[in-house]
Amino acid sequence: MHTIPAGLRAFDVNGPIPTCGRWKDTMPQTRDASAYRLYINARNLWRSKIAWQLTRQEFLGIFHDVQTAANQGDWGARALTAHFYRSGLGPLESNHTLDIDLDKSVEIVRTAVAAGQAWGYYDLGVAHEHGYGGAAYDKNIAWAYYLKAAELGSPEAQMALAGAYLKAGRRDADAAMVMCSYKQGHGPAAYKLGIRAEILKDFAAAVRYHQAGTRFGSKNSAVSLRMMFDIREWDLRDKQDQAAFKELQILPDPEREHRYDQLADALDLNPDLKLSRLDQVLPLPPAELPAWQSINDAIEPEPAGPPTY
Repeated sequence: MHTIPAGLRAFDVNGPIPTCGRWKDTMPQTRDASAYRLYINARNLWRSKIAWQLTRQEFLGIFHDVQTAANQGDWGARALTAHFYRSGLGPLESNHTLDIDLDKSVEIVRTAVAAGQAWGYYDLGVAHEHGYGGAAYDKNIAWAYYLKAAELGSPEAQMALAGAYLKAGRRDADAAMVMCSYKQGHGPAAYKLGIRAEILKDFAAAVRYHQAGTRFGSKNSAVSLRMMFDIREWDLRDKQDQAAFKELQILPDPEREHRYDQLADALDLNPDLKLSRLDQVLPLPPAELPAWQSINDAIEPEPAGPPTY
């Protein structure tokens, strides 16, 4: 048994529900535009292909630019560098670029904790839960970090706490934490809410949550909506469900099915995509579908002003 670090407290699944923090509130208010651009271009290249399709030269360029942006102070780049050290780069002998180095990964995460950032607390909790990178294997410490991360607004930590509350039978606390995460635009939270609404036969809510989940970057939400407009899936529904969907004007629609299928494929490759213009190019019924060039029509445009976290 290890001592819980100062500033943290043990997570009690029967204790009070944490307040809803916002992770962006833990990040710097300003962001260097040149470092951000270097980082985002490298990240976009990394997400543009399946890992085995990237060349060693591409991986070398990606890692160089992300690390340079991290050294210039960009926290997004620092988080991605930690991920690279945690997972390595290049799955094939022909493109292998970076070995896994868990100590370096956790070293970066600890700097985020020192800066009070929500993502750092969550990632350090993961390190303690699995015992890597010099972080002692201790689930009590891990959950103390998850609790702090959730209070600071980590959507992943809020979802972790939600799962613990649900397992303990505290559905009110589970729902509160999922909603905290959802309100921050977390795709997995929207998908979970959509599935729960489907189970309860609240299809109007399910459609709204899945649309939001797709907008937030959830592949699973896009797949759920694709299935709602798929004639084969429609024929498998019972008559009562079909009648409920008809009231919402959710009917078999090959074009909508095709568009959500394209979005699901894109999000499978790049879960970082934020489809903030989704409702303009793929609105829910009864709105008519506008012209569709490609999924790029739905992607969030580049910021007009200085970049933020």
